[in-house]
Amino acid sequence: MAGNKKYRDRIEPTFDGQGSRDKPNSGRRPSKGKKKTKVRRGGFVGLVRFMAYWCIVLGIWGTVAVAGVVVYYGSKMPAASSWAIPDRPPNVKIMAVDGTVLANRGPTGGEALTLDEMSPYIPMAVISIEDRRFYSHFGIDPIGLARAMVTNVLTGHMVQGGSTLTQQLAKNLFLSPERTLERKVQEVLLALWLEHKFSKDQILAMYLNRVYFGANSYGVEAASRRYFNKSARDVNLAEAATLAGLLKAPSRLSPATNPDGAKARAQVVLGAMKDAGYITDSEIKTAMNQEPAQAKHFWSGASHYAADMVMDELKTLVGDVNQDLVVDTTIDPTLEKAAGDAIATAIDKNGKKLDVEQGALVSIDGTGAIRALVGGKDYSESQYNRAWKAKRQPGSAFKPFVYATALEQGDSPDSIRNDAPVKIGNWTPENYEKKYDGPVTLAYALAHSINTVAAQLAQEVGPNNIIKLAHRMGIESELEPNASIALGTSEVSLVELTGAYAAFMNGGYKATPHIIRRVSTTDGKVLYENTYDKPPRVLEPRTVVNMNTMMMGVVNQGTGTAAKLPGWQVAGKTGTTQSYRDALFVGFTSNLTTGVWFGNDDGHSMKRVTGGGLPARTWQEFMAAAHQGLSPAPLYGEGQTVDQQPRQQQQQAPGDQQMVRQDDGIDTLYGLISRVLSGDKRKTDYPPAPVGNADNGGNGGRQPVEEMPQQVNNGGPVPPADVGTYEPPPRAPRKTSLLGIIMGE
Repeated sequence: MAGNKKYRDRIEPTFDGQGSRDKPNSGRRPSKGKKKTKVRRGGFVGLVRFMAYWCIVLGIWGTVAVAGVVVYYGSKMPAASSWAIPDRPPNVKIMAVDGTVLANRGPTGGEALTLDEMSPYIPMAVISIEDRRFYSHFGIDPIGLARAMVTNVLTGHMVQGGSTLTQQLAKNLFLSPERTLERKVQEVLLALWLEHKFSKDQILAMYLNRVYFGANSYGVEAASRRYFNKSARDVNLAEAATLAGLLKAPSRLSPATNPDGAKARAQVVLGAMKDAGYITDSEIKTAMNQEPAQAKHFWSGASHYAADMVMDELKTLVGDVNQDLVVDTTIDPTLEKAAGDAIATAIDKNGKKLDVEQGALVSIDGTGAIRALVGGKDYSESQYNRAWKAKRQPGSAFKPFVYATALEQGDSPDSIRNDAPVKIGNWTPENYEKKYDGPVTLAYALAHSINTVAAQLAQEVGPNNIIKLAHRMGIESELEPNASIALGTSEVSLVELTGAYAAFMNGGYKATPHIIRRVSTTDGKVLYENTYDKPPRVLEPRTVVNMNTMMMGVVNQGTGTAAKLPGWQVAGKTGTTQSYRDALFVGFTSNLTTGVWFGNDDGHSMKRVTGGGLPARTWQEFMAAAHQGLSPAPLYGEGQTVDQQPRQQQQQAPGDQQMVRQDDGIDTLYGLISRVLSGDKRKTDYPPAPVGNADNGGNGGRQPVEEMPQQVNNGGPVPPADVGTYEPPPRAPRKTSLLGIIMGE
């Protein structure tokens, strides 16, 4: 039976080493070919099965290990529900009066732009060279990571990175730059969170507005302005490729320091953009012919002095800056450039010859708005603002305050003083040329900057009264009430000195220097707007008219003739300090008041530089450019003089000021710019000009000096004028006869 046969054929296993003979069909000998085939097939399959088995095992354990690492390092992070995008550091965009950007200030160096606002070439270039599959991956790009690993292994060093733009953003937003396993794990987790929380466009915009491009520039707007002096809205294809190329090595590939390296890298970016399908061969050819705009020197340009001044004042106006702000300034970029060029050119041409290292300039209109400000020769070399922060002696440029005080107390431009050696206590002031002219008018003394007359006036009117008038007009620095105040020995800044002169230009109104017009948020909410459109009157019209005429004499026939401006009436005053440490010229037209200073930061002497030399010439150069194309207009008072009203009569007739303004016609000018900006709404709603009081320094009640014939010196000897220490003069009118002067009465 079949079953019995099968049973008989069964052979039990044995362990005596002879089992081979007991196997079924042991009498048959298989062919060699079949045996070899069987052995070869079994070995390959076994190897495959072995490898598959261990791959699965290792994969499982690897997954467990990775999961454990992720869980371990993830547990060190805050809960995902508390994750939030940190605010971008606030940026302050500082605007000129014409709407152009003067500068950006803040940690980033530029404002944030949306993708729609920036040039479309920028995101194309960045995606092409940094993360071509940005819009298809989920925050991590396994294909890109694998490709980078293979490339790096084959080359033997790091050539490509496997991080996506999302991972780079996560690192920039939340993590330190150290390369550790913990940081990499956290970067991946944060990248996945970003992809879940935000759209691709939002992630790309955040990246482009925060990534570092070198030279303290964070974001495409800051980088574009830094390297090309233009907004990221306006960059062309070649410039976009240059910016994208910077991401690999911002310092090494900077177009400012390595233009050849930057250009070579930009060509690589253009090739990547073509491979990604963003541009064509013809566009590449066009881009190759588009030389990027010349990268300017880091932080160059006089406008940065103005920007620094804005930032120093901003906190006092709006408090801490915790959001993006837009600051509208009073700066005219055309005048700012002209001012910067004037100072730099003057020092470049004369610096070595005259031993002049620094200069400053400030130009102010009738309302006190600063139209141009230069704090030094070159901002990239020195950021110290000498126009605003430096306190220097003004020298004879302070004398107008002395003369204005004398006019307020009754003197006139034709009043006579004796130019002779003067002794005030232990101090004997000398004239610049050490010559003496005898009896002279106040107008002549101011025009020729006679020190002895200024010293006499200071003692007559009282140093305290001079200080009060100077402070009233806008000098804010502390002034010493000493005998030498007439010669400008108290230190002031160029900004406050120029602002005080503007009160002469605009007809007697205080011109508070200011550079900020408005501060607003990026969505248009106004946080601050200045209110300098209704200034108080600080000088009576008669005093202004006479002072302007006297200071016109400085330019027409005195120490400031180098400042003459063809077609325009110009008034001003020169100033030179002891040993030629400082030289100034402050002057004005009906349009602008401008002050110019030259000197050295360490105070060492220049080579005989006076206010009527280099400062006056530089003033003239700048003002000629500033007035180009404008129709000349006369100064307030049109160069005439009016009788000074006795102080007691002014007090008895308070309505006389209104009469003077209407009948004498001397209040017809407020300054060209002042009228345009203010709409000429002042009319007569200002407080009257201040009047002297008996307790003002003990000399407020000083009686006026009668006018005397100018031909006082009849050829006889003129004794020196020994003024002595300051004492309040008697209330009775001073003797002003010829005999009285000769006898020293």
